Amino acid sequence: MTTFEMLQELLAQNEFELLLPEDHTANTTEQDIRLVYQMNDTVESFLVFREAIFTGTYKKDYEGKLDASYDRDQDRYVLGVRQGDSVITLFYQKLELEVNLYNYGEIAHFWVPRYENLRQLEFRIAVLWDKYTYLGENYCSEGEKHLVHLADVPALNFCSYCAAPEPYMVPHEMPKESFLQGLDVMEQLAKQAKDWLLVGWIRFYRRHPSTIVTRWVAHVLHHSIHFGFVKTLTETIKKETAIYPRRLFGKSGEERLALCLKKANARKEELEKTGAYVEIVRQEPFTIAKDQLDLKVYLLVSRQGMVNQKIQVEEIEL
Repeated sequence: MTTFEMLQELLAQNEFELLLPEDHTANTTEQDIRLVYQMNDTVESFLVFREAIFTGTYKKDYEGKLDASYDRDQDRYVLGVRQGDSVITLFYQKLELEVNLYNYGEIAHFWVPRYENLRQLEFRIAVLWDKYTYLGENYCSEGEKHLVHLADVPALNFCSYCAAPEPYMVPHEMPKESFLQGLDVMEQLAKQAKDWLLVGWIRFYRRHPSTIVTRWVAHVLHHSIHFGFVKTLTETIKKETAIYPRRLFGKSGEERLALCLKKANARKEELEKTGAYVEIVRQEPFTIAKDQLDLKVYLLVSRQGMVNQKIQVEEIEL
């Protein structure tokens, strides 16, 4: 997909979020202006209008239908966007894609209670699916290209362990081919975990992909006997995402994060002595396009109960 097609896609979805100074209404000198393309915990990507000048008033909080027009003025491109009764016009030399990839293997958002470990797996796979879908496989590792198919397995995805509250859940179509590839990935991981019972259930699921079987497989995933599979999938995602850098938060933010991580590691050692499996995870705000989330550090503590996995979340505070 070309950058122009990406721009058309955004505008067709009524998405037009420019990154401008708060008090900026128009500019008369050429500068690079970013338009948010895709933002999630895996990536911050933008369409960049190079050597751009704009006129009109941009409404940052506008929500509604957009009308766009495209033109060429001598050696420059022209984009006109109507936001209700306001029009902004951009004159620019070229349009380029800027992509910043990040490590999301230790990112977590605890929006929905119960079985948080499985919900965080669903979340990480879902944001991988977004990256793969909107940016393409060139922005994914070979391992991620396999893991992304887990997003099309209803027993593991938003259908069963949605990490976001229902009003914010974004369903997507699940092609049969990708579903079967996802089951192949699940079976490989179950074999790696030596969970032969789950291997059997996955093979049964492949032959009988009904709603009832989906619910049953989703149900058994939180049983303690299958914790090895959950741990193996968790560690696999961490390994695949470790190739990407994490976000940086400036001197004060990095100092605060270091103190939180020191405290988290000490607490992790205590909990591991009791037999718990402990992940140190973070909630990270965006760094280029600012958002309202705070930087937080948590411990995701998993234990094997008599039947079900027992999950606790501890926030690390200074």
